[in-house]
Amino acid sequence: MTAHDLRSAPGAAEPDNSALKHWWDSPFRTFQTNLREIDAGMDVQAALDAIQGYGADTWLLSVGGIIANHPSRLASQTVNPHLAQRPSGDLIGDATRAAHDRGIRVLARMDFSKIDAPRAERHPEWCFVSPRGEPQIYNGYRSVCPSGDYYQREMFEIVAEVLEKYPISGFFFNWMSFNEVDYSRQYRGVCHCEACLRGFAHFAPELSLPHGPEDAGYARWKEFSDGVLSDLHHRMQAHVRHLAPDAALIQGDRADITFHEANNAVGRDLWHQGTADAVDAARSENPARPVFVNAVAFVDMPYRWAGEDPRHLEQYAVQSIAHGAQPSTYIMGTPAHSPFPALERSGRITRFHRDHQQDYAGLVSIARTALVRPAGTARSRAEFEGWHSALSEAHIPAATFHASALATLDRARFDLVILPDLGALPDPAVRTLRRFVADGGAVIATGSSAWSGGVHQVDPDGDRVTLKAVFDTEESLRSLHLDIGASLPGPATDTTAAGPRGPVHVPALGEFRVLGTSGAPGADGGPTTDWPVLGRALYGPPEKCYGNEDTGHPGRVSWQEPTGGTVTVLPWLPGQALRELGLSAVGEALSELVTSTGGSHLRWDTTLPPHLRIVPGRSARGLLVHLLNRSGERPQRFVDPIPTAPAEIEIPCPAEPREVHALVADHALEWSWSAGTVHLRTPQIDVFEAIAIRF
Repeated sequence: MTAHDLRSAPGAAEPDNSALKHWWDSPFRTFQTNLREIDAGMDVQAALDAIQGYGADTWLLSVGGIIANHPSRLASQTVNPHLAQRPSGDLIGDATRAAHDRGIRVLARMDFSKIDAPRAERHPEWCFVSPRGEPQIYNGYRSVCPSGDYYQREMFEIVAEVLEKYPISGFFFNWMSFNEVDYSRQYRGVCHCEACLRGFAHFAPELSLPHGPEDAGYARWKEFSDGVLSDLHHRMQAHVRHLAPDAALIQGDRADITFHEANNAVGRDLWHQGTADAVDAARSENPARPVFVNAVAFVDMPYRWAGEDPRHLEQYAVQSIAHGAQPSTYIMGTPAHSPFPALERSGRITRFHRDHQQDYAGLVSIARTALVRPAGTARSRAEFEGWHSALSEAHIPAATFHASALATLDRARFDLVILPDLGALPDPAVRTLRRFVADGGAVIATGSSAWSGGVHQVDPDGDRVTLKAVFDTEESLRSLHLDIGASLPGPATDTTAAGPRGPVHVPALGEFRVLGTSGAPGADGGPTTDWPVLGRALYGPPEKCYGNEDTGHPGRVSWQEPTGGTVTVLPWLPGQALRELGLSAVGEALSELVTSTGGSHLRWDTTLPPHLRIVPGRSARGLLVHLLNRSGERPQRFVDPIPTAPAEIEIPCPAEPREVHALVADHALEWSWSAGTVHLRTPQIDVFEAIAIRF
């Protein structure tokens, strides 16, 4: 994409929605106005002009909860006193009527996390109580608890009133959680209100209600609190469906539409592909459920009027649509009072999605490699991010997959799954992975992944590989090296030459596991070993820096099942070494490992440079392959990427296409098709390109 506006597709046909069940089954684009009390007098026509000009067809509007922007009759609602600015006295009525006239749907933003002081005094049983017996007060509002009757009863009456009065197309509930942490990111503890005390005593009678994560019963309380929220979500979904069958619930991953907020924050380390990964994981787990990405136009919650960098907000939108999400943009206040220059750039992406929505209908990834996204420590995230970079730079398309969804892994969908430092796995995930291998799939497990009680969980016999020791302190790892040279092509001085390189030593970081193996290598599934480990030696004055000799310990253990499936265990953290040290040899070794175990087809044949990420997808219209230019990624920010010259690429294709079109460049491409592959030359790529292959 250039600095000029993206051109629309003149004469593009509207998608055929006759077979779709709900409006959210088709592509849509949202604009959220997060209103302040003083915005009650907003000009709804001017707001709709801005929303339509942005390319959106859906308006997420502040309706009720903390403040009702309509004349509610319910005692549980605080009606906005600034509604007196409006002749009608009803912002929501005015907004929904004006939106309906333009064909814009309205979603209701509700926030039930807090109530004002008068209602808290009348109903203390609704409110959060800290382990010390104190309320949680922020900006004069009291936090409420999902176990209490405000959530359990009043919330349902409020939603019913809104649906009775207004044509609302869906609901988003903000901060629907147990408020252990407040807006200042201060930890307030586990709620000790009477409803929580009674509920937890019934759920876990053997335990006292914990105060926080340091207490032994905290893990059980997390199960309890998650159950409370799941029950609320399911009841609310049924409630909304009963009252308004065509209204959606947008909430986490528990509702009709999965919600993800793409945001920045002071003090947070930026992972540039975070939005792409969140969308990809949700879409991989449930391709039938839409994902709604709400991109925040400001830099952080305490700095709500400091606009995000235009390139950063643009990336939220690009990564969202490339992975099949529905884009949304979130501002403070009204469009007329929001000084966010980044909106111009992200609006171009929204309009691009609008103009090509037929190509985006039902878009899902067709990558054959699954990279599991850990939910744990900084170490496991570094391992994941290193693998992510290695695959992207080698042009091995990969779909991100939630660790919690491993039990749903489908062999027909993937040929290889990578488990980056996930720890012990639950039994359903283990059974699924064993079936995956038995059906001919390949598994690569690194670090702590799938280790339980000294036994590797993906080994059905439990005796191919055993755990003998774990080095996980800085001192125990210092000077520990692995030789990965045998996996790298060509001598170090000539990477085009055939044959292995000489020794290439890389450090072990974070953890190393000493493994034992049994059985003849390669015979009857016996494990093979590689990547020898060099033992520690002195590393101080150079005069004594020698003696790193082969320990006999392997840095890589692999075996093959009779059905052809393979398992590779890496008892160290190569992704972390790549992420933290930038060692390209590690990335090369990992990409070679992927193709040697999962199949050479996993790497796409292209002359594109490594900073172009390939994101292949299938939509209702055909194939849609995004090429994302990552050359603009810098520490904690994005800059304009370097335009990438035209290059050759071969795209796996099940049949001969009718046409191949570059949507950003907006012209047809010359192509040839042979033996299930389309060969073409890309146009110049600025921010991204989307290659549509239609049948």
